[in-house]
Amino acid sequence: MRVLLSTMGSRGDVEPMVALAAQLRALGAEVRVCAPPDEEFAERLAGFGVPLVPVGPPMRPMMAGTEAPSADDLPMLAVGVIAAQFGAVAAAAEGCDVLVAAGMIQVAARSVAEKLGIRYVYTSYCPIMLPSPHHSPLELPDRPDAPDVTNNRELWDPDGKEFDALFGPALNAHRASIGLPPVANVREHVFTGSPWLAADAVLAPWQEPTSLDVVQTGAWIVPDERPLPADLEAFLDAGAPPVFVGFGSGRAPKDAARVAIEAIRAQGHRAVVARGWADLALIDEGDDCFAVGEVNHQALFSRVAAVVHHGGAGTTTKAARAGVPQVVIPQSVDQPYWAGRVADLGIGVAHGDPTPTFESLSAALATALAPETRARAATVADTIRGDGATVAAKLLLDGPNPG
Repeated sequence: MRVLLSTMGSRGDVEPMVALAAQLRALGAEVRVCAPPDEEFAERLAGFGVPLVPVGPPMRPMMAGTEAPSADDLPMLAVGVIAAQFGAVAAAAEGCDVLVAAGMIQVAARSVAEKLGIRYVYTSYCPIMLPSPHHSPLELPDRPDAPDVTNNRELWDPDGKEFDALFGPALNAHRASIGLPPVANVREHVFTGSPWLAADAVLAPWQEPTSLDVVQTGAWIVPDERPLPADLEAFLDAGAPPVFVGFGSGRAPKDAARVAIEAIRAQGHRAVVARGWADLALIDEGDDCFAVGEVNHQALFSRVAAVVHHGGAGTTTKAARAGVPQVVIPQSVDQPYWAGRVADLGIGVAHGDPTPTFESLSAALATALAPETRARAATVADTIRGDGATVAAKLLLDGPNPG
């Protein structure tokens, strides 16, 4: 079987596809991945013998910049994304049997599959991205507040209309150019009636009943066997477990490294600071802090006292599986959801403000580092599964997906 996986976004969008691609390859499938042309994505996939088909612009310059795209930028970005997908994804899908699309802006993928007559599966990495009467739509900075509306069904209707307004004209223009009829509801068209949810059922449960027939596979995680760098191993061995801090492949709050290091030191701990796409740096030459680049989080998280992070789906899941307490400082998109789940499960703290202060982070760390939080994190870790990519790969190879 030949499978095309398509996504667009930062490391958090691409890494699950790496996991699925690796499992599909292990089961004998031929796989290729459409993703942004960032060098690190190509290298990561190449390590599993999977080719990257570049689509759209590199993500790192956009995600690591000082400012996110404004609401005024979105229509033009949408046009460019759809055009790039109809070109690159359509070409890559030739000869494939199934197309798996993941992420919020996989608008063209289903049309490509429809034109080629191949199976199409849409996947979300977080429950809150899928319409449901049990939760409201994703909160966006440019979306007007509706404080008087408490019915989730009423909130999802304008969300769908925003999808139509943003993506509908460009999508339908491209569909017409390849002989396909127009789409009336873009969100329903993209998500289908039976989307997959690549998230852990304990950490991110899907609530029934809904109008969607959701297949929850579990999170797609690459089993990481890479050793930690020797100098990091030496640092870890030289004292008590440090506190990890990192903001992944996105922007970090102002003075994040300084505030974090000072708050960690105030709790009597050493620190490991992940540079990430925000290029965090140490604030002095103290031997109680260590900066890391690309590193095996699965191995590292099992050696730290707590993880302070942005609330990406992958980081949250890996920390939960490691049984380490978390302090989640959400910055955007689905990150507030993951922060809330960490707090609800009692495995850490949801930091309410995206820009922590020394005082606020110190208080959060005190709670996260408490013995009862660590005990709860260890208990929950035993319930978090790591075989989601295997489950999804077998589902793909076993037969067609309805919807």
